[in-house]
Amino acid sequence: MLSAVRGVLLTGFGFVTLIFFNLLQMASLILRPVSKRAFRRCNRWCANTWWGWCVIGAEKLNGTEIVVTGEDVPARENALLIANHQQMPDIPVIMKLAKTKDRLGDLKFFVKKQLKWVPGMGWGMQFLDCLFIDRNWASDREHIERTFARLVDNRVPVWLVSFVEGTRATEHKLASSREFARSRGFEEMHHVQVPRTKGFAASVEGLRRHATAVYDLTIGYEHGVPNLWQFIRGLVRRIHLHVRRFPIGDLPPDEASLREWLLTRFVEKDRLLDHFYRCGRFPAS
Repeated sequence: MLSAVRGVLLTGFGFVTLIFFNLLQMASLILRPVSKRAFRRCNRWCANTWWGWCVIGAEKLNGTEIVVTGEDVPARENALLIANHQQMPDIPVIMKLAKTKDRLGDLKFFVKKQLKWVPGMGWGMQFLDCLFIDRNWASDREHIERTFARLVDNRVPVWLVSFVEGTRATEHKLASSREFARSRGFEEMHHVQVPRTKGFAASVEGLRRHATAVYDLTIGYEHGVPNLWQFIRGLVRRIHLHVRRFPIGDLPPDEASLREWLLTRFVEKDRLLDHFYRCGRFPAS
């Protein structure tokens, strides 16, 4: 009962304050004709503040611990992030890492186009150069390339988060992914799905002159994958995040090779998760 009450209070506070920040973001439009830099700074502050409250709330009020292992990435580095996607709590985990590296307000996400007009979340992300997509490469390509060009030309600080599996991993979807892997001669994976490669290849090519690394993030939950409501209620005590950093200059130059590179990373990610579920932790290195 207490956790449910806390969850309701936190949800109410979060929504009300998020709408307030939406209003600030709308007011920031008066800056855009005068200074796009000032406009972006204002919206970065809004994102950094509200998302920062989410991170602090999870840590201080709910006592959720994020255990980070693997490589210690540099602060304030422009990067492309690829991660396994299981449920909405994956996102606060990434936000925690971004906060420690002073990149929280610079997070940008690939988001379903249907969420663009959702009050609070969708409204706010429109001001942050997030990419609202149809998941159809033919219709998305021009918009993605235009957004990347704007980020690069204006030297916008960025951590671009891409859940390259395209959808959350469920038992049914994992089974379908294994069937697809068998039909294509890929190695079967049990904890992650076969990644979608076109958007990843476009991201690498579009940001190659701007980003300096790709971060491969693997998220693991000790007692089953929680939903967002369970996370908000404070029922998740500990989440594990394993980080690997790859200099973007070391990635292959062509789309076919990038496809193989990404598939290899996800095979490795599947083995990392297999180790996690057997041992209760990720390997130290």
